[in-house]
This record gives sequence, C-alpha cells and structure tokens, in this order.
Amino acid sequence: MSGTMDGSSVFITIQKVYYPLLCILGIPANLFTFYMICFRKCGMSETAIIYLSCLAIVDTFYLVWVILLDLCLTFLQLQPFWHSQPWCGMLGVLQYGALYSSSWIVVVFTIERYLVLSVTAAKQRFTRSRTTVLTCVSIVAVSHLVSVPMGWINDVTLVNLTLGERNVTLPRCRYRQATYSTVLVWVTTFLSGGIPIVLVTIYNSLIAYHLCRSGRLFTKEERRTIRGCNSTRGVVRRTIILLGTVSAAFVALSLPRFVTYCILRTEYNDKDFDRNDYSMPINVISDLANMLQNLNSTTNFLLYCMVSRRFRQELLCTLTCGAKAQEFGSFLTQHTVKVFSVATADHHSRRPIRETSHVVLTEHKPIE
Repeated sequence: MSGTMDGSSVFITIQKVYYPLLCILGIPANLFTFYMICFRKCGMSETAIIYLSCLAIVDTFYLVWVILLDLCLTFLQLQPFWHSQPWCGMLGVLQYGALYSSSWIVVVFTIERYLVLSVTAAKQRFTRSRTTVLTCVSIVAVSHLVSVPMGWINDVTLVNLTLGERNVTLPRCRYRQATYSTVLVWVTTFLSGGIPIVLVTIYNSLIAYHLCRSGRLFTKEERRTIRGCNSTRGVVRRTIILLGTVSAAFVALSLPRFVTYCILRTEYNDKDFDRNDYSMPINVISDLANMLQNLNSTTNFLLYCMVSRRFRQELLCTLTCGAKAQEFGSFLTQHTVKVFSVATADHHSRRPIRETSHVVLTEHKPIE
C-alpha cells in the first residue's frame, strides 16, 4: 500500500512541476512565434501567416484557461476561484472554445492547402488574405458558440474534505452526473479529437498523393527549371512542409487522449469511479495522455525551428540584432556609393591634385 501511495505522490509531484513549466515556457513561446510569423519574413505565404499566427494566439488562450487557471491552481491552491459560480461554467466554455479553435484551425488550413493544390478556381479564392482572416474569425466564433452548452456540464456542490486532522466542507466544481452531460462530453470528444484527427490524416494523405503524382509529370530537368523560374512554388513547398509537421504533431499528441477518454466513458463510466485514484493504470495513462495533449499547444515554436530554415535565420537575426546589419546592407544595394580617394600630390607641382573616383555597386549578394 505504501508503495502505491509513494507512486501516486511521485506522479502528482511530476504534474505539479510539469504544468507550471508548460505555462512558463509555452505562453512566451507562442507569443514570440506570433511576432516572428507576423513581423518577420519567414518565407511563408500570406494565408499561412494568418492561419499560423491565429493558431499561436488560440494556443496561448488554451494554455491560460486550461493550464494556468485550471490545472496549476488545482495543484497550488486549496480553493481556486473557479469552484464558485459563475466561474465554474464560464471556465468550461472558454476551455472548450480554445480547444475547438486550435483543432479546427489545423483542419481548415489542411483542407485549404489541398484545395489550392488541386483546384484551380480555389487557388484564386482561398489565397486572398481577407478570405483567410474571415475564415479564422469564423472558426474562433463558431467554436466558442458551440462550447456554450459545456457551461452546464459542471455544477458547484458542497463536498466534505479532510485537511490534516479536521473535516471541512467546501464548494467544489464537479462533473454533473446526468445524461445531458454524458451526451455533450461524447459530442465534444469527437468534435475536438476524433473528427479533426481523421480529417487531418485524410487530407494530408491526399496532399502527399497529389504532390507525388504531379512530380511524375516532369523530368528532373523540367522540375529544376520550374523551381528556378517560379519562386511561388518554393513558398508553397515550405508552407506544406510546415503544415505537414504541425498536422503530424497534432495527430500524434491528440490521439492518445481521444482513445483514453473513450475508454473512460465506456468501461469506467460509473459515478463511484475515483478519477484521482492513481493505483489504477487507466487513471495514470489517461493523465499522461492529457499531458501530451496539452503539450501540443506549446510545441509549434520548436517545430518551426526544426523544419523551416528561414524561420531559424530570422530567429537568429532577431536574437543577435542582425536585422540592423541586413537593413543597412539592403540600403547599400539601392544607392550609388561614392568613394573619394585620398589626395595625391604631384611631383612636379607644389599644389596637390585631388582625384575623385566613383565606384558603383552593380551586384551585391543579399545577406541571408
């Protein structure tokens, strides 16, 4: 029994360290990613900039609502503020709204990339910045609207707790045991996890198939000529690589939570089941899956650094103040530089003769 208690306390301690660390690193990383994508030239298309910057913002809100205000306060405070009304219901709406927004931005971005690659008419419509902005705003608005019913799946009830050697009665925001709550949780599980995972997997497979098929239409020399003449193709390729990496991370980190949640709601769907009993393997596995899901909201910065050379270059320039040197170099390429030589003295005359020479920079290799 003591070994089980020791194991439970170790796992709780890990979560007490993990979640605050996730906030400390994840929130600044997402905000810095938003700055890098929006205000630095990272070689992305305009639509990719809008989708990924919006993703960084909603991931930041997810970290605030779910990690900082919920999980961190659960481990650090005896009575967090959301154990009272109206915060018990409002926090659920905000949490699921951010979760929906993050999942469906990735889904819509994936579908949009596939349509741009495969449908000529869609390329002109979906590459407009205004359309992309309206799409992102609609995703966030609809996600929070759909999350409104989640405000009633929890209820504030009085619970008897043992603190040290005394018993106290405190209000607690607890899951409402009702058919209404069960149906909503199942719908939410599929809308935030199951359906997005399936759609992202299908459309990324279609994108890969489309690229492989189009690559066979040209010889190596023709593809080399196309890459050399069309800079837009390089931007599209970099955007697809970023999208594929983000999508793969989304599926890998979200799938375990979806599976464990389905198991909890089928095999262990009992009001007497203690979710905090870590002597049961399903509780440990489920919380590990939740830790992976929450990690998904903090990894995009590292993913961009891994797969995008331009993002790494801009990051290095930002951290080392190399942007000023690059701006100065670009200034030199646009102006004629006049270099005046030192005055040379004439051997046959006492009066020195000044010779002026002009040097024009015709070619200059840009600093990368």
